[in-house]
Order: sequence, then structure tokens, then C-alpha cells
Amino acid sequence: MIKNWCFLCLCLTATVASAEVKTETVIYRDGETVLEGVMVWDTTKVNGNGAKKQPGVLIVHQWLGLTDYEKGRAAQLAEMGYVAFALDIYGQKTRPANVQEAGGFAGKYKKDRNLYRKRLQLGLEQLQKSPLVDGSKIAAIGYCFGGTGTLELARSGAPINGVVSFHGGLDSPTPEDGKKIRSKVLILHGADDPFVPVNEIDAMKKEFDTAKVDWQMVYYSGAVHSFTQKMAGNDNSKGAAYNASADKRSWEAMKDFFDEVFAK
Repeated sequence: MIKNWCFLCLCLTATVASAEVKTETVIYRDGETVLEGVMVWDTTKVNGNGAKKQPGVLIVHQWLGLTDYEKGRAAQLAEMGYVAFALDIYGQKTRPANVQEAGGFAGKYKKDRNLYRKRLQLGLEQLQKSPLVDGSKIAAIGYCFGGTGTLELARSGAPINGVVSFHGGLDSPTPEDGKKIRSKVLILHGADDPFVPVNEIDAMKKEFDTAKVDWQMVYYSGAVHSFTQKMAGNDNSKGAAYNASADKRSWEAMKDFFDEVFAK
């Protein structure tokens, strides 16, 4: 019995030691605006000498800015073998104090899609130039405001393999830009999300179909906005709430999507 227990301890120790996640702060600029992102990778799976480059995943934050939530997702991706970069749209140390301020912050970029795309592109460049990353295999994921961002990045014509929107805004302000999309698109959406009108979904579908975009959309029953975020609480009547089932299923859908778009 003691021998078996010792063997089990050794196995568990080996499992823990097998993942060595490293986090590095990346400072970059948009003119006079200082931006601060985070690069995360597993040193047991990736190194900087070109011998073990891995696919890169760009993370676009929700409307509260780059927080521990995105850093946690980056760590999950790193443990899967990806190099993750959580970008910064708002600027270094520029964060909304509450959801009321967050609406104003996010609204600035939703009204100025050119500025939004510029900040997205600058974040993408940090990931592309990393010596850890296989530049031929890059995808982007985003949450809420960030989900909108992944679609805007795709509409900018960014040379990436795929984008994933988790409970993002789905409006189509410049449908002609659908023709610039070079990546596959996965949209993961709460079936009961009250913040995304049906007419916006229909416009997005029309844009993508007209441009012959390779897209797919998954609805999760009983899920509203922010279904991957525990900090949203569990009251669906507020329009935004965590849903454990939708969170788990959407993450698995993302992993399957990555297997497809990163396939040799």
C-alpha cells in the first residue's frame, strides 16, 4: 500500500512539474499611448531558439480591460501548448472603475472602429514577432467587447487562421469589409442574450454569406450575455450571467476549432 501511495505521489509530482507557465509583461505603443499586454507560455512546450515554436492565440479583453480574467485564460491556453498574448486596447493603467465607466470606454472604440482595429493590429503584431510563435498559425479569441474585437480584426483583413467570439457584439457596421476576411470564424453565443438583437445577427450572417466567409455559430440554451464569466453572477434576469455548462462547452468548441484551423 505504501509503495502504491509513493508511486502515486511521484506521478502527481511529475504532472505538476510538466507545466511551467511563464508570464511576461509586454510594453508597446500607439503613438503617445503606452499599452501593456501580457505574453504567457509553457516553457516545457515552447522555447525561444526556434526549435519548438507553437501556434499563437491573441486574447481581446472584455469591457473592463485587461484583468486577471484574461490572464487566467492565457494560462489555460499556455497549458494547452499555445503562446497566448492578452493585448491592451485602453492603455497602460487605464481601466474602468466599474461597469458604468466600462460602457464609456468600450463605446469609444465601438464608435471608432478604425481606432479599434489599429489597437487590435498593434496587439497582433506583438504576438506575430515573438520568437516563440509559429507565425503561420495564429488565432484570436475575445469576450463580450473583445468578441466584437475579434470580428473587427478579421474584417481588417488580418492574416490569421481563425477568430473566436465568446458572447460578443455581432453588429455589422461596414458589411463591405466582410470581403476582407481571410480567417475562419467561430461565434459562441447565448441563445437568450438580450444585448444582441436578432437584426444584428441577421445582418452579420448576410455580410458573411455575401463575402463567402467560412463561419459557424453555436447557440447555448439558457445562456445570456457573459456566460463564461463567473464575476457576472448567476441571475439571468440581469441579462448577463455565468453559465457553467455553456462555459465548458464553448471552451471545448474553441479547442476543436483550433485543431481545425491549425492543422497542417
